[in-house]
Amino acid sequence: MKLIFIVACLFLAANFASTQSKTNSDLVTQRTEERLSFQSGDPWTPRINLNADVAMAYGIGPRLPSLVQSWRDHGYIVDLMTGSAWGGYQDYLDGKFDGTNHWDQAQTDSAGNHIVHGGNPTVPYISPGAAYGQYLSVGVKRALDLGVQAVSLEEPEFWARSGGEDNFKREWKAYYHEDWEPPDSSPDAQYRASKLKYYLYRRALGQVFDSVAAYGKAHGRTVPCYVATHSLINYSTWRIVSPESSLIGVGTAGYIAQVWTGTARVPNMYDGKLAQRTFETAFLEYGVMQNLVRASGRRIWYLNDPVADSPNNTWDDYRSNWQSTLTASLLQPEVWRYEVMPWPKRVFNGMHPATEEDAEKLRRGSSVNPTGAARTTPPPKLTVPMKGIPPVYATELQTVIAALGDMKQADVRWEVAGTRGAGVLVSDTMMFERAAPQPSDQYLGSFYGLAMPLVMRGVPVDPVQIESATAPGFLSHYKLLFLTYEGQKPPTPEFHAALANWVRNSGALVVVDNDDDPYNAVREWWNTAPNSYKTPREHLFAQLHIPIDGAGLFHVGRGMVLSERVSPAALTYQPDGGDTLRGYARQAAAAAHLRWSETNAFVLRRGPYIVDAGLDEPVPGAAPVMLHGHFVDLFDADLPVLTTVTLTPGTRDLLFDLDYKRTASAMPRVVVAACQVRDVHATARRLTFAAEGIADTNAVVRIQSRLKPTSVSIGGKILSPYDYKFEDGTILLRFANAVDPVPVEVSF
Repeated sequence: MKLIFIVACLFLAANFASTQSKTNSDLVTQRTEERLSFQSGDPWTPRINLNADVAMAYGIGPRLPSLVQSWRDHGYIVDLMTGSAWGGYQDYLDGKFDGTNHWDQAQTDSAGNHIVHGGNPTVPYISPGAAYGQYLSVGVKRALDLGVQAVSLEEPEFWARSGGEDNFKREWKAYYHEDWEPPDSSPDAQYRASKLKYYLYRRALGQVFDSVAAYGKAHGRTVPCYVATHSLINYSTWRIVSPESSLIGVGTAGYIAQVWTGTARVPNMYDGKLAQRTFETAFLEYGVMQNLVRASGRRIWYLNDPVADSPNNTWDDYRSNWQSTLTASLLQPEVWRYEVMPWPKRVFNGMHPATEEDAEKLRRGSSVNPTGAARTTPPPKLTVPMKGIPPVYATELQTVIAALGDMKQADVRWEVAGTRGAGVLVSDTMMFERAAPQPSDQYLGSFYGLAMPLVMRGVPVDPVQIESATAPGFLSHYKLLFLTYEGQKPPTPEFHAALANWVRNSGALVVVDNDDDPYNAVREWWNTAPNSYKTPREHLFAQLHIPIDGAGLFHVGRGMVLSERVSPAALTYQPDGGDTLRGYARQAAAAAHLRWSETNAFVLRRGPYIVDAGLDEPVPGAAPVMLHGHFVDLFDADLPVLTTVTLTPGTRDLLFDLDYKRTASAMPRVVVAACQVRDVHATARRLTFAAEGIADTNAVVRIQSRLKPTSVSIGGKILSPYDYKFEDGTILLRFANAVDPVPVEVSF
């Protein structure tokens, strides 16, 4: 028995070494936690040798086996990602899967046009019948047979303007036991159509989750299933219905929050001005995704994208917006897992216009119009100068990726921020009111009218998921909540019971609603026996025992309710709409004895890392926030050491604090690196490590040391003192990245 045990251990060790050959013990620990991931439809090459734990091989088509093997051969944990609503699924549509033609499951608008992905008429968005979940399950099983360790289903999306396809009509009859109504025939029909769309993708993904669970049980494996999804805010803005929070109830182990330049720079209205507010929008998008899992404890990753789906922008444009979204993601204190990029090939091998003038020419001639629909006539063919990723951006990306893997810190705290504990209540039903005949505000003002004025003045407000509010203790995280039923509705009366209890236990609730939303009259629980309320707000006020038409301030138990009978969307069109909303917040905070504060910036400490953002609308009369110390700037490829950082409007920083818990006798250490650093050994007189990175890029490494080096060698070559810098108690090294480990040795 002892011999068998030893042989088994040797076999397991050999197998582990073969699949983890590029790692050391520190990275093995990190990979067990799966902190960093990326998705790729291409095999490994030296140009996409990312410093990450998990490679998600994309798609369930014939290329999958070679993709899985390629990334596994280079030491990555390999997962599967595949599309939920679209993909190369012609075998399903054409009847090769089960002998039945399924083109009647192509999403169709009211005019009978298929809604297609990326302008490709052969790739429609799917209106999922029961067979579709079975089809996805079969494809996923092929990946499981290849040994993938997790499954991510991407973007379960039902367009709000769809619902004319034959499959949807059949599903309507089965779900409602009534004949189909055109979704654009009335608000009630539109709301009911969206509820059905929400259900159909929950059913389809639930089928896959159940199939994977059964496979895992049969094979003695635990295979988690995740959903890669845009935020509720973005889907509502883009007029898409997706099952979002309900997927927790059918088996998802968590989410990948697909927030990036493409979602965050969609313009919104604030103080009467329509503009892109990339940082603020991303902050709210990441926030709603984090809030989605808070009650369940499920896992979440935040996506960052250094480029974007649109190819028609300059590298400077991509970099600026990436820094804004990345900063917003890092300002969410509870999250430390990241998808560092989708499609690394398009980042490191992509070509984009050389100047903004060239970019504008391409945008004007794009094959897709501003609404996302394909043009009816071919665009003019344009040729402009293009260039690949700038070397400094390639270096910066590798610096930041290495830092992202270190964001699981015990010491995470706000150093500069306004009033904490504020939230805006949001429901998945926000997606149900976005299409004809009477869609909610085109810029989603019912949400942004409540949230944007707070973010603009440094209040780290959370979008708070209504569907989670009934979980024990969920609302206790908050002291001040904002609510409207303009543009959304409460899915169950149980939410009102939980909210009323929170108010009575010293919560401050601000209700901003004028009851003009036409969707108040849809057939729902608040106006169906035994209830007979005109609006869900009336039901809430009845639970709070305050006049159902009441306006003003009401004390309820140890808490209070401020009722303002105005439209939050209307506030966004007013030059002083933000001030009006903040006035409500101050009044409620004062009544609840909650200290109200606003700031010019966000500053969050994550161990030795400092994440900061200077806000675009500073507090009038307040001086800019300034940071003093010794900081390495990770958003600069040269990794300079800064002693003062001033947070002016638009500032975005990721800094390493050299003074954080540093003692005079500390050993030399690598603090920041534009490469993967492995096999680190340090004594008072010697530091060695191996560096590995993306081919044809530059590595820059900052080492902290109290002693000046006596010699430095890279790749076995002794450097001249002129080939490195010793300053501010640090050593700066520069060398060419390589996929094979480069040995570095520093003596003191």
